[in-house]
Amino acid sequence: MFLKAKKKQAPAVRKLPKPIAATAESKGLDVNSFIAKRDYSGAITLLEFERQTKKAKNNKNNLLKLLGYCYFHNCDYQKAVEVYEQLLNESEYDPCYHLHMAACYYYLGEYKQAKQAALKGPSTRLRNRILLHTAYKLGEDSEFMKHHQELSEESIEDQLCLASLQYMRSNYQDATDIYKKIIIANRKEDYAALQVYVALCYYKLDYYDVSLDILQPYLQVDPHSMTAINLKACNHFKLYDGKAGEGELKGVLEQLGSASDNIMITHNLVVFRNGENALKVLPPLVDTIPEARLNLVIYHLRNEDVQEAWNLMESIQPTTPQEYILKGVVNVALGQASENQEMIKLAQQFFQLVGASASECDTIPGRQCMASCYFILKQFEDVLIYLKSVKPYSYNDPIFNFNYGIAQAAAEQYKDAEQSLLLVTNERYRSEYTYLSWLARCFIMNGKPRDAWELYLKMESNSDSLNILILIANDCYRVGEFYFSAKAFDVLERLDPSPEYWEGKRGACCGIFQKVIAGKAPKSQLQDAIVMLRNNSNSPQAELMVRIMTNWGAENGLPTEPDSD
Repeated sequence: MFLKAKKKQAPAVRKLPKPIAATAESKGLDVNSFIAKRDYSGAITLLEFERQTKKAKNNKNNLLKLLGYCYFHNCDYQKAVEVYEQLLNESEYDPCYHLHMAACYYYLGEYKQAKQAALKGPSTRLRNRILLHTAYKLGEDSEFMKHHQELSEESIEDQLCLASLQYMRSNYQDATDIYKKIIIANRKEDYAALQVYVALCYYKLDYYDVSLDILQPYLQVDPHSMTAINLKACNHFKLYDGKAGEGELKGVLEQLGSASDNIMITHNLVVFRNGENALKVLPPLVDTIPEARLNLVIYHLRNEDVQEAWNLMESIQPTTPQEYILKGVVNVALGQASENQEMIKLAQQFFQLVGASASECDTIPGRQCMASCYFILKQFEDVLIYLKSVKPYSYNDPIFNFNYGIAQAAAEQYKDAEQSLLLVTNERYRSEYTYLSWLARCFIMNGKPRDAWELYLKMESNSDSLNILILIANDCYRVGEFYFSAKAFDVLERLDPSPEYWEGKRGACCGIFQKVIAGKAPKSQLQDAIVMLRNNSNSPQAELMVRIMTNWGAENGLPTEPDSD
């Protein structure tokens, strides 16, 4: 689950000066009380109504200032841009409007326009902060360092800007340290909202319980904060499931009337509902909410549309752990499908970069990345070291149990592998050939060949069932389970009468005979072996084996034909 990143950066460029007090007309409409309650939708409705009146002409500039302020804080940045454009067209205007417009462009993801607008504004700390952020987004390293050096340690806004940059660079602990320093040095109640940012950092560090504890005091102060409620919902989603996350948003949804009124809530509901309406909701948000692209990639991967996932990630130069992870997953998925070893090797390098990094090495995703890295390298003992360390947090995850079981089986830990694979509850995964083949091998190696045979009988007749049959035939032969090996070879020979299958069946039938003589197998298995050999009536070897077995059966009171039932 991801939160809207742009919300997080608010302290850096969002601190706009509040417009001057409303006129008597707007006071009559009680606009200020709406703004005080942060009900910007209500304020916008009243201000737009006021614009339609004749008296508005004498108060046009002040109404537009208030309207731009409210549109910005209501996250309707395009409307705010339009308002500031009107203000800038006036004969006398405040040059700070250029900075306000730059902040709007920044949140719209239009970083070049944001830079151009900021350069037209007065040289202030706000201007420096906007240019610092646009330089970071545009990859202008020299400009970034220039504006970074101009940040002041004495300015709280500049320090908040620095914290937001640390956050964007995934240095969540460093960002937390800055926020805590500001809270300690100032009156806590004046900076209560910073608790939300601290909680967000802990959310990103996977400390969901800690994040909830830090968030609770702020929710007591402002129980209607959409950002705080959304973060709480995300924590519940991570700790429990999508229903728990969506339940936390119930009050917000009632307040909004429609989830579509807030793109952050709309985005997160798609994730909470396991991708419902993803193709409708996420594509328009790809350039507005960074995580929307990543979640759309995840949606395509879950629906096995690897090419679409690749198209979304191809042009992305990863900068965050999530981007590196998805880049790796997409590369390995497409690489395996197209047998492109270069893509698989690149995926292994992406996983290793994340898993070995100082910030991610002790996180669950970081350890899963190292497991994936070693999985590609087929170093399964190392895979198990990392997967075991995160098992308590992933016990009910079908994907985890799928991978954990395969790694255990590849390391010949068949008993543990069988238990892990049987924990996979997702029917789609349970029907995959990879799952079925490893589970069949575990059954055989654990002395349960009948379970492997029944697994085959439940499959539809296709290439996968044929491969499972070959696996059963060979693995059962290898471990001395000759009865089911013979049955598998018999079916294979009837499908394809090749000498290889006949030799396998012949050897397995001899093995059955040997075990029956030694008293290690029931005599009924010998009857079945005779029936299978009689299917090769044109083979002198089969006739000779049948004769020897029937003679032994007659001498030991065993009917030469199986029971009719």
